[in-house]
Amino acid sequence: MDWALVHKIWEKWTSNSVGSSDQPLKAALLINYDPTGPSRLLSTIAEQEGIKATPMELSQFVDFVNQNKLQSESFSIGPNQYIVTSIHENWFCARSMNTSNPAGEGAIVMQTAGFLFVGLYNGSIGSASRAMGAVDQFVWQLSRKNL
Repeated sequence: MDWALVHKIWEKWTSNSVGSSDQPLKAALLINYDPTGPSRLLSTIAEQEGIKATPMELSQFVDFVNQNKLQSESFSIGPNQYIVTSIHENWFCARSMNTSNPAGEGAIVMQTAGFLFVGLYNGSIGSASRAMGAVDQFVWQLSRKNL
């Protein structure tokens, strides 16, 4: 794994996609993830922007993904609890069940060869479309480098 390259792609991408109100995502997480690896290897936070996730909460999230409970249970990231709203081959979308934001909040989770990528956004349909575009752009950049 070329960590310097991953970090460079992350830094460039987050500067244009995460953080301020005019950017598509309020936060993003990049989690080391290998579902075929030994269970004793814990997934770790490779990068994060706009959120301070803890290893414990991400461990629970990774367990949720590993156990394929997408249709039957919810998951938490930060203060929000999410329920999955759509499932696709290597990604899924979720909406927050306990947000105080009147427009709502959502999450997009994509799996790459070595990572789980989580993009969090505020808003509804239009915001979700912008967020999906930003997430897809980052994952495409990683996949070009086989990461």
